[in-house]
Amino acid sequence: MDMAIGARPTSKLTPKPILLSSSNFESVKRSSTNGPSWLKRQFLGGPLSIKMDSKILSTPLRNSVKCSVSEAATEKKIQLVRRDGIRNIAIVAHVDHGKTTLVDAMLRQSKVFRDNQFVQERIMDSNDLERERGITILSKNTSITYKDTKINIIDTPGHSDFGGEVERILNMVEGVLLVVDSVEGPMPQTRFVLKKALEFGHSVIVVINKIDRPSARPDFVINSTFELFIELNATDEQCDFQVIYASGLKGQAGLSPENLSDDLGPLFETVVRCIPGPQIAKDGSLQMLATNIEYDEHKGRIAIGRLHAGMLRKGMDVRICTSEEQCRFGRVSELFAYEKFFRVPTELVEAGDICAVCGIDDIQIGETIADKATGRPLPSIKVEEPTVRMAFSINVSPFVGREGKYVTSRNLRDRLYRELERNLAMKVEDGETSDTFIVSGRGTLHITILIENMRREGYEFMVGPPKVINKTVNDKLLEPFEIAIVEVPEEYVGAVVELLGRRRGHMIDMQGTGLEGTTFMKYKIPTRGLLGLRNSILTVTRGTAVLNTIFDQYGSWAGDISTRDLGSLVAFDDGTSTSYALASSQDRGQMFIGPGVDVYKGQIIGIHQRPGDLSLNVCKKKAATNIRSNKEQTVVLDSPMEYSLDDCIEYIQEDELVEVTPLSIRMCKNPKMTKKSR
Repeated sequence: MDMAIGARPTSKLTPKPILLSSSNFESVKRSSTNGPSWLKRQFLGGPLSIKMDSKILSTPLRNSVKCSVSEAATEKKIQLVRRDGIRNIAIVAHVDHGKTTLVDAMLRQSKVFRDNQFVQERIMDSNDLERERGITILSKNTSITYKDTKINIIDTPGHSDFGGEVERILNMVEGVLLVVDSVEGPMPQTRFVLKKALEFGHSVIVVINKIDRPSARPDFVINSTFELFIELNATDEQCDFQVIYASGLKGQAGLSPENLSDDLGPLFETVVRCIPGPQIAKDGSLQMLATNIEYDEHKGRIAIGRLHAGMLRKGMDVRICTSEEQCRFGRVSELFAYEKFFRVPTELVEAGDICAVCGIDDIQIGETIADKATGRPLPSIKVEEPTVRMAFSINVSPFVGREGKYVTSRNLRDRLYRELERNLAMKVEDGETSDTFIVSGRGTLHITILIENMRREGYEFMVGPPKVINKTVNDKLLEPFEIAIVEVPEEYVGAVVELLGRRRGHMIDMQGTGLEGTTFMKYKIPTRGLLGLRNSILTVTRGTAVLNTIFDQYGSWAGDISTRDLGSLVAFDDGTSTSYALASSQDRGQMFIGPGVDVYKGQIIGIHQRPGDLSLNVCKKKAATNIRSNKEQTVVLDSPMEYSLDDCIEYIQEDELVEVTPLSIRMCKNPKMTKKSR
């Protein structure tokens, strides 16, 4: 028999009715008292009425709160058994909401490191580029042990451009820790990662992080998070999420913001209680989906993934299957499991655990390691399509080969196609000529990280301006739109509104937070309008604005957008810049170079103060005569503007290129387009 649970809420939020069958009613009645505070507030003071066969039962709601486990996922795996000694979780959040810092505290309190061992901050961000930029780019695996339960933890990127990493990692876990800032609340990437987790049917624990901030507002954050669950069509069980309040920096957690424990014990207890163990077919044939790929100079390619069924042994002969059931055979030469912060060799891995496999040199992400005799492939990993593309080509400047080790089109082609083996969200296509390649990604940052990595590896090449990927549906041109959230001081709101309006942005919401006069503005804007926006918005707000964006959907073409009003200053001839020439040139605009810098004809050396390009001779020297002057003139030069790789890519337009070498980043006019214009 079915029962309907209802009550009169005391706020604007209206939870969905929860349907319970008589078989699970008693279990709900006896479940835990620790539930989200929004749910307690909704029914505060009113009893919960449960109707069953015309009989009315009254029970307080706090007795019916339970941790969320998706019914859909349970029904799909009804014939599987649950392994209780393991928990597989991913930590997901918006960028800078404290995921990696929280993982640091979890590792320290689990005695992964010695008491006297020096451990640097953000230990999971092991990549040099991650440490320089302060963001997580690649997902990382680790594990801890809490009261005889092994917890496999996967730290994921927070930036929307690396959403492909998050999408495939969710194949390996049964639950997620959704980390939300106690002041900002749910942000664009929070929505993206939560949507993906709910689609997989995962259990969700909401961690309100940075609760020790003076301006923390946990009630607002929880209500906003609940509204987000409702918007994403979460089930009633998923909406009944457990809330933990934490300070990752201090290593404290608790069930209420006023009563934090001295450690993260409440968080560990909640993970063990609310995240289900992996459901496995222990006696079934071997199945493991390769979710991540690493490379070691001695061991070769290392496939990382969760064992879905069966057992995997060292030295075992296996079948490697693709989604089309095209299979080949291989042997597992080495097998590793994750213990604490390290990979340790093991002879046997049972279903439900996360492991690393060596010996299969040609394995790709999305392929299945299966039983040699009866193995069948698992569903392959699907990620969303890219929205931005850029053209990569060989370096054709006069300075080619001065600094780079790999300069030919064959080197460039091999490196780009090798990137596809690990980066599923990226696509590479051959361009119009043999030395040009089109690289498509989730955003400019996604492709910029690839450019920076190639530059550090010794590659020398050129890249064109980013362009959006349009679609044509029913003879109608569609372009990608993104949701942009701008956090800006109140005095600069007018300038930001004007700037976004010129770029075809449509305001969806604007609200003042009351925190130091900060205003949040939410816009729907074409991806074209975001190209070059970050520098412009920092200029008009004097560096105080915070911009966050995420892909929304494809919509009708918004019209022409002008992203740059000023032209460029272009070098007139080859040579070395002089103070004498720069003194007169700097009156024409802002310079990118100082004296004593080698330049070539067509190189962009500054920003013109008016529309249109202007050619300048910055190599001109003072004429040497036999007439003595009374004194030498003192030349005062302005400091040149320093543009990073990201800034250069945002700056260039259709007829311009960025020259990337291991030691230098230059901009120049596209010689092919210059010849056409003549």
